[in-house]
Amino acid sequence: MAQAAVRTATSIDQGKGDERPWVGRSIERVEDAALLSGRGRFIDDLGVQPGTLHAAILRSPHAHADILAIDTEAAMRLPGVAVVLTGRQVKAVTSSLVVGVKAPVECWPIAIDRVRYVGEPVAVVVATDRARAEDALELISVEYRPRAVIVDPLGALAPEAPLLHDGFPRNLASDRTFRYGNPEQAFADVPHRFSIDVKYPRNSCTPIETYGVIASHDAAEDAFDILANFQGPFSIHTVIARALKVPGNRLRLRTPPDSGGSFGVKQGVFSYIVLIAAAARVAGRPVKWIEDRLEHLTASVSATNRAVTLSAAVAVDGRILALDWDQVEDCGAHLRAPEPATLYRMHGNMTGAYDIRHVRIHNRVVVTNKTPTGLNRGFGGPQVYFALERLVQRIAIGLDLDPLEVIRRNLVPANAFPYRTATGALLDSGNYQEAIASAVEQGQLAELRARRDEARAHGRLYGIGFTAVVEPSVSNMGYITTVLTAAERRKAGPKNGAQATATVGLDPVGSVTVHVASVPQGQGHRTVLSQVVADVFGLEPKDVRVNAEIDTTKDAWSIASGNYASRFAAAVAGTAKLAAERVAGRLARIAASQLNVEPADIVFAKGFIASRHNPENRIAFSRVAALGHWSPGSLPDDVGQTIRETMFWTPPELTSPDDEDRINSSLCHGFIFDFCGVEIDRTTLETRIDRYVTMHDCGTILHPGMVDGQIRGGFAQALGAALYEEYAYADDGSFLMGTLADYLLPTTTEVPEPQIIHMETPSPFTPLGAKGVGEGNCMSTPVCVANAVADALGLADVTLPLVPARLAELVRGAEPPPPSGRSTARPARQGDRRLRGEGLAFVKGAPEQVWAMLLDPATLQSVIPGCQRVDKISETHFRADVTLGIGPVTGRYRADVELFDPDPPHAVTLRGAAHGALGFGSAQGRITLAPDGKGGTHLTYSYDAAIGGKVASIGGRLLDGATRAIIGQFFAALARKAGGGAAGRFSRFSWLTKLAGLFGGRR
Repeated sequence: MAQAAVRTATSIDQGKGDERPWVGRSIERVEDAALLSGRGRFIDDLGVQPGTLHAAILRSPHAHADILAIDTEAAMRLPGVAVVLTGRQVKAVTSSLVVGVKAPVECWPIAIDRVRYVGEPVAVVVATDRARAEDALELISVEYRPRAVIVDPLGALAPEAPLLHDGFPRNLASDRTFRYGNPEQAFADVPHRFSIDVKYPRNSCTPIETYGVIASHDAAEDAFDILANFQGPFSIHTVIARALKVPGNRLRLRTPPDSGGSFGVKQGVFSYIVLIAAAARVAGRPVKWIEDRLEHLTASVSATNRAVTLSAAVAVDGRILALDWDQVEDCGAHLRAPEPATLYRMHGNMTGAYDIRHVRIHNRVVVTNKTPTGLNRGFGGPQVYFALERLVQRIAIGLDLDPLEVIRRNLVPANAFPYRTATGALLDSGNYQEAIASAVEQGQLAELRARRDEARAHGRLYGIGFTAVVEPSVSNMGYITTVLTAAERRKAGPKNGAQATATVGLDPVGSVTVHVASVPQGQGHRTVLSQVVADVFGLEPKDVRVNAEIDTTKDAWSIASGNYASRFAAAVAGTAKLAAERVAGRLARIAASQLNVEPADIVFAKGFIASRHNPENRIAFSRVAALGHWSPGSLPDDVGQTIRETMFWTPPELTSPDDEDRINSSLCHGFIFDFCGVEIDRTTLETRIDRYVTMHDCGTILHPGMVDGQIRGGFAQALGAALYEEYAYADDGSFLMGTLADYLLPTTTEVPEPQIIHMETPSPFTPLGAKGVGEGNCMSTPVCVANAVADALGLADVTLPLVPARLAELVRGAEPPPPSGRSTARPARQGDRRLRGEGLAFVKGAPEQVWAMLLDPATLQSVIPGCQRVDKISETHFRADVTLGIGPVTGRYRADVELFDPDPPHAVTLRGAAHGALGFGSAQGRITLAPDGKGGTHLTYSYDAAIGGKVASIGGRLLDGATRAIIGQFFAALARKAGGGAAGRFSRFSWLTKLAGLFGGRR
C-alpha cells in the first residue's frame, strides 16, 4: 500500500517514540564535522612520498590536426625537469584503451601523431614542482598541420564530412535498429501522428574538486600503486590494468577519504590514471597531477549531446500507441569505455512512465571533434525525457487537451506492477496515479493555474509545465551489451547483474566496523550505513564505524562495484544489511546457548542481546561479539566464525539482453512527477521560477534529510542545464566555455526552494525496499521548465539552455546588425570565434617616420608589449617571440608576420599567424597612414582575426577588452618612440604578433 506524505528533515523525526528504528530518521551526518571545519582529507591535502615529482600536460589548441613534429629539447634542458613524454613514449609503455564497440580503432590517453579535440594531451612534463613543469610546457614546440573539423553529429554522417578514425566509416561507431511489438501497424491504424526534433546540448558536472592522480611504479614487481579521486565503476580497473600492461593483481587502486563531488564525471579520470602512471614508470619516481579548472572544463568528460527525432502514433483521446525513436549520439573524439553506455542505459525505459506496447528505435553513435563523453548525473535520462515529455506536451496542444490529462491517460496502470515495458525493463513498484493526485493536491496546482490566468490577464508571460518520469537506478551491468547483436553477445559471453559488496566485522572489544566498495561523493555513506547496521544489532549509529575508502589490493570488490547509477541506498546499503544479518544470526545462536533460550526468542536492542519474552535475561552485545576473538573454541559447533562477514549480492531480476534485445537495464524504478510555474520578463526574457513542485517515490526512505538534500542538489544541477549550462564549440572545434564566467552555473541566488513531496512504494527487489533518488531531477526538471517556457511564450519548439538571448531570437527574431560608421572590436556570435574591427589612431610623427619604425626590428621589439625578440627574415617578413597575458592566461608565442600590397608610406596589408603552448591565431589587417598637416599621422585600420586554443576557451568575456588594452599598449609605446603624443587604440603588428598569438596561452 502506497504511503503519501510530505516529509522534511525536521518533520520526520517528530511524534515517534524511542523504540523506532534508526533507518528513516534524519540523524546528524557523521561526515559534516570534518567537512564544515575544513578538516576534510581530499587528494591534494594528502602527503606524498619523498621524491614525488609533479606533472603538467601540454594540450592541443587544434580540434583536428596532424602532429608533424614535437621538439622537447628546450624543455628537457630546464633545471628541475625530469621527463618529457610525448605520444610515442607513452605508447611504448602502454596499450590502447578499450573502445566501447567492436571496431578496428585505437584509443590512447595522449595524442599519437594526430589530435582530435581541443585539449587533447600532446605531451607531459614531469618536474620537481608543478610551476616548473608548467614553465617547461612553453618551451615545447609542436608543429601541426590542421585538418577539417566536424562538431555537428548529424553533419558527421555526411559523405563529405572529415573522417576522425579509419575504423569508423562515415564517423559511425555503431548503428543498431530495434523493434518491439508491431509499431508499423500501430502507426498505420491511428488517426494522429505527432513528431518532434530535439537537439539536446552538451553539459557537464562541475564538482568543486577536479581530477587528481598520484601514481608510482615498482620496477621490481612491475606493479602500480595509484591514488585517485576515482568514483568507479570498477569495470574500469580492468581497462586501466590492460592499458598499463599488468595483470589486475599488480594494479593497486586507492581512493582518498574524501572527494569534493563527482556526479559521475570522476569516472572519466581513468585515462589520466593511465597517463600519469606511464609517466611514473618512465620517470622511475612517484608522479602527482592535479587538474586545474580550465583543464576540467575543456578536456575531462561531458554528457553526450544527442539529436533525436521522436514520433508518436496517437489515438483520438490522446493515448499513445507507438513510439518511433531516431537517435544520433555524439560521443566526441574517442569512444572510451563505458560509452556508448549513455545511449543504452535507458534502453529498457524508452516508454518512460507510460503504457506503450509498440516501439521502434534507431540508434546511431558518431564521433566528432569534441571532448570524449562519459558518466554524468542522469546518464542518458535527460536526453530521453526531454524528447518524450516535450512530445507529450505537443500531443496535448495538437489535440486541444490538458497536458496533465494526456499524462494521466498514458500512465502504467496502478495494478500492473511489476510491469514489463515493451523494451524489457521490469518496473518494480509504484502507483503513478496516486502520486500525481497527491502532488496536485499538496502542490496546489489549482491555485497555480489561477495565478497563471491572473498574470496573463495583466499581459505578463506566465506558463506551467508538467513532466512524469521513471527514475532508473542500480544499473544492470549487461545493458551496454545491447549495443551488440544477439549473435555477437552469444560469442562474447553473458554479462549481467549489479553485484554489490559489504563487509561487517567485529573486533576483540565487540565494536562493529563496516566497509563497502562504494566511494562516497557526498551522499553520506558513513551516516546511512551506521543507521542500517545499528538497527540490525540493536546499537546506536555512533557504535558503528564505517570505512568507505577503497584499496583494491585489500578490500572486497567486484567489477560492478562503485558509486554510480544511484545504487548506494538500494544495493550497497541493502548488502550491508544482509551482511549484518548474517553476523547477527550467528550471534543469536551464541547468545541463545548462553541464555538458555531458543535462537528464535533472541532480540537485539539497546546494546544487549536478550530474550524476547524475558528482557531481563540478557547479555551485552559487545561480550557476545568479542567471543569469536577470545574464545572461539567455546562457540557452538554450528555457528562458525563471527569475526567478519563479507556479502556479495546481485539481484536475479537483472539478466542479460534476450534474443529480441529486451533488457531490464536497471533494477529499481522510482517515479517523479514535477510541475512548475515560470514567468518570463518581457524586456529581458529572463526566466524566473515562480513555484516548483516535485513528487518523488524512491521506495523506502533511509534518511529523509539526505534524500531531500539529494533532490535539492539534483534540482540545482538540472536548473543549470535548463537555463544556463552548455558546452559550446566554434565551427573550428574551439571550446568556448573555458571559465565559469562563460560556462554559467546557478548559484544559491538563482535556485529557488522546491516543494518536495514524498510517497513510498518499497521495492520488492531490494533488501531495504529503497530505490535511487539522486539523479531524478536531472531527468525531469530541464523538460519541465522547457514545457513551462513553451507554454508561456506559445512556442512549438525550445532548445536548452533557455538563455535570454536564445529566447529573444525565438520571440523577436535575429538581432539586427550594429549601426555602421562606428569603431568596433567585438567577437562575432557564439560558434564563430573570430574578431573583426575598424578604427582610428593618432601618432606624433610623420607617416614616413612611422613607416620606418614599423619595418625596424629593434623598434618593434621595444614597442610590442611582451616582445622578447624580433627577427627580420626579409624586408617584408618578420618573426617574433612574445609573452602575453589576458586575464588568467599568460603564454609565450611565436609569430610570423608578412606585409603585402605595400604603398609606402601610405598603406600596407599585414597577414600572419602565431602559436603558443596552448593557442594559435591568424589575422589579416589593412593599415593606412595619412599626414594630419601638423607633423603627425592619422592611422586607420580594419582587421579580421581567427583564434583557437586556451584563450578562445576563456575569452568569451575577455577578448574585446583585452584586445583594446593590448592595442592601447602598442600605440602608447609607438607614440613615445615617435616623439610623444596621444595613443590610439589599435596596432597591426601588435595585433598580428599578439592578437593572432594572443589567442592561446597558458595559466
